[in-house]
Amino acid sequence: MTHQLSSPDFHGEEKSEQVTSIGQIKPELYRPRQGELGDSKQGDNCGKISFLLRYAFNTEQLVVKILKALDLPAKDANGFSDPYVKIYLLPDRKKKFQTKVHRKTLNPIFNETFQFGVPLAELHSRKLHFSIYDFDRFSRHDLIGQVVVDNLLDFSESSADKPVWRDIVEGTAEKADLGELNFSLCYLPTAGRLTVTIIKATNLKAMDLTGFSDPYVKASLVCEGRRLKKRKTSIKKNTLNPTYNEALVFDIPNENMENMALVIAVMDYDCIGHNEVIGMCRLGSDVEGPGREHWAAMLANPRKPIEHWHQLVEVHGLTLPPLPSPKPHIVVDSPHSE
Repeated sequence: MTHQLSSPDFHGEEKSEQVTSIGQIKPELYRPRQGELGDSKQGDNCGKISFLLRYAFNTEQLVVKILKALDLPAKDANGFSDPYVKIYLLPDRKKKFQTKVHRKTLNPIFNETFQFGVPLAELHSRKLHFSIYDFDRFSRHDLIGQVVVDNLLDFSESSADKPVWRDIVEGTAEKADLGELNFSLCYLPTAGRLTVTIIKATNLKAMDLTGFSDPYVKASLVCEGRRLKKRKTSIKKNTLNPTYNEALVFDIPNENMENMALVIAVMDYDCIGHNEVIGMCRLGSDVEGPGREHWAAMLANPRKPIEHWHQLVEVHGLTLPPLPSPKPHIVVDSPHSE
């Protein structure tokens, strides 16, 4: 069974029926509207994306090659964007890839290949989700648009060397996708020692133009909004899925634990500028949600490591309610301080 995949010519009709005269606007001086480039819907001005799909039956791998995008909208003041593409295999979104960032262009050429392991029997129920973003070094990346591709079983029997073109549709604002952090907490009451073991992180936000980050984790012990001590892991280069397995130790007398909170930040190392926060999470008795639950489980199970995954949030999304009034003469010290 064969399937004809659309591969429109985007350049053949750009200058058709152009009529100019004195006093009129010259169309050739302006970028063509989406409706002049193919079958885009009226008012859709998010551009198009081209890719190749094939299914490797012997290894049960769905192979996706992102070729290029055309006529993306400008998101920056310079009239361009810094686009990159994230790709998920729905519905679970657990496996994610992303391309490198291309600077100052509305027509990026990616030519990057990715592989998703998926059994043939599941292929009919899966979908590919492309999200096209504008990279921003200092704030949330802007979502340019999205493409969802279904009927993947059809592509498995089609020609793998014929590019597929799809319209990029404007997407709704997504929750900031900063990634998740996995770590354990263990408190020894008799020794007065809190051990935070940073295990790994997944799907971190890209902070560098390579499409990756150089992440490390910083844990800060906080009381009354004041940072008492901090520890940090090693730096992992060029990755969005770092593995650490590193223990960060704080000495805290048992009688002071009720006044303590822990702020854990995943940072992007920068050898030239300032290190930037990728995302954070907070733990303590005064915190709502998973941070409170993890802290409570640690206190209820002394001497036992309690492991949890935490969704990272943005700095301004991390509320820091006041802690209870501290007891006098809190002593927190450790030979492992910076």
